[in-house]
Amino acid sequence: MAGRELPPTSPFAGDDGSADPALAAALRAYADGSGTVAAVVAALAGTRVLVPVLAELEAADVVVHDGHEHTVDKEASAGIVALQAPDGRTALPVFTSVDSLARWRTEARPVPSDVARAALSAVQEGWEVMVVDPGGPVTVLVPRPAVWALAQGQAWRPAVLGDEVDGDVRAAVAAALAPVPAVVAADAVPGTRAEVAVVVMLEAGLDRAGLDEVLARVNAALAADETVATRVDALELRLRAA
Repeated sequence: MAGRELPPTSPFAGDDGSADPALAAALRAYADGSGTVAAVVAALAGTRVLVPVLAELEAADVVVHDGHEHTVDKEASAGIVALQAPDGRTALPVFTSVDSLARWRTEARPVPSDVARAALSAVQEGWEVMVVDPGGPVTVLVPRPAVWALAQGQAWRPAVLGDEVDGDVRAAVAAALAPVPAVVAADAVPGTRAEVAVVVMLEAGLDRAGLDEVLARVNAALAADETVATRVDALELRLRAA
C-alpha cells in the first residue's frame, strides 16, 4: 500500500498516505525511550490520521502495547472500528500511514481525517482513549485528557510531569477536598495503579460507616472538580490516618 494516493474527492487529495515526518520521529523516540507520550500527542496535533473502516468486523483483535500483546474485543459504529484497550476502556484506532494500517488489517479502508475531527468523534461516541498504530511498529495509547485536548485544538498539559504531579492539579485536589468533613489534608502524587494517586489524610477514629461516607464525599468532590476531570486520566486513592 506504500505510496497509494487517497481518493481525489478527499480534502486530503494528493496525500500519498505516508506518515507525517515529525510524528514519525516522535514515535521512534518514544520507542527507544528518549521520547514521551506528551511528545507524541504534541506531534499529532494538526496532522492527518487514517481511521479504519471494515466491511466485516471480527470478534477479536490483538493490540501490542509496551511490548506486550493484548487480546481485545471489537465493536462498530457505522463500520468504524473501536478497540478495547488493555485497561478495559474503549479506544478509537488511528493510523499514521497506509503502511501502518496494512500491518494491522490489509482489508481495512483508510478514511483520512484531521486528528482533531477524529478525536472529537471518539469523544462524541463516548470512547475514552485513542490508540495510534495498534498494529505497530510503534503503538501509543493516547489518554483521555489528551484526546479531549486534541478534539478542542488545544495543547495537552499532562497531569504528571516527570516524577511530580503538576502544581495546578495538586492545588485543585487540595481545594476540592478541603470542605469534606474528616479530611485533614490532601495531596496528589504519581500513581502506581493509575496516573495520579490522591493521598487523603483522615481524622482518626472513623468507624466503617463514617469512612464509607467520607469516601463517597471524596469521590464526588474529585469528580465535580473541573481541573481534576479534564487534566487527570485516572485516579487512585491512598488513605492515611492523621
